[in-house]
Amino acid sequence: MTQEQVQFLPTPNDGTVSGFVKTGRRPDEHFDFVGSLAFLSVHFFCLTIFFTGVSFVALTVGFLLYVIRMWAITAGFHRYFAHRSFQTSRVFQFIMAFIGTTSAQLGPLWWAGHHRHHHRFSDMEEDLHSPVRRGFWWSHCGWIVCKRYGATRFDLMRDFASFRELRWLNKYNIVAPILLATGTFFLGVVLNRFFPSLGTSGLQMLVVGFFVSTVFLYHGTFSINSLSHLFGSKRFDLKDESRNNFWLALITLGEGWHNNHHRYPQSERQGFYWWEIDISHQILRFLSLFGIVWGLKTPPKFLLDEARAKKSS
Repeated sequence: MTQEQVQFLPTPNDGTVSGFVKTGRRPDEHFDFVGSLAFLSVHFFCLTIFFTGVSFVALTVGFLLYVIRMWAITAGFHRYFAHRSFQTSRVFQFIMAFIGTTSAQLGPLWWAGHHRHHHRFSDMEEDLHSPVRRGFWWSHCGWIVCKRYGATRFDLMRDFASFRELRWLNKYNIVAPILLATGTFFLGVVLNRFFPSLGTSGLQMLVVGFFVSTVFLYHGTFSINSLSHLFGSKRFDLKDESRNNFWLALITLGEGWHNNHHRYPQSERQGFYWWEIDISHQILRFLSLFGIVWGLKTPPKFLLDEARAKKSS
């Protein structure tokens, strides 16, 4: 057994209270302050909004960056890299990976590899971030701010790890968010210079457009690991506690249909019915009209029949 395999074995419960349930903690699962400085700093810099102020244009930029990057996480990191639920070119593959990496959620190979592990052991002892097993705090972000899960699961990502540009982006994942932060700052500087009536500045655009947007993006993404295994409805009877949640689907562009997803993770479309809003799917469907993506996988008829049979019983 390799050291990497040993690293991901479940650990015994020592009765330490965390979140909603009792759970154990290994030494490398405790809060890593030094390793989490970047994550904490992004939150801290949001407080400077009281000094920079807020403008409509900065809020607009922040909102757009939230939506664009959330789409890159949901459609790119999740549906494409983790589940291969559609196909695209090598160029657009890298574009999705780069935009997703600007979210400061590490690299696409790290993100997708851990997510594949989660699906293998959803809400079991081996699950990395089960709120049922380890509590809300741990599932939401506790597992991210410890040392144990910092390594990329290349053993689970051999398909995409074959691309040199993805390995580079994964290794130097700090480059993309720094470039975006720098870009938002200079956008504010330019707008302040040529359109002073907009009431923005470089620092304001950096804080609102990048830092605040990124924090909302963090916790929107993390809510699927935590809240969607605690609150919502269960259309399909599964061995885990994945649930469908309309509100989480709104803030994550469709990821809130989590019970659907865990029943059939191969499907690119996670909102199985027209009334289940899945913005990520609609954007991918639009892109497919131009041949940018193709082969979008959908839930099979027998699955929809299964859902209808349960509803009528």
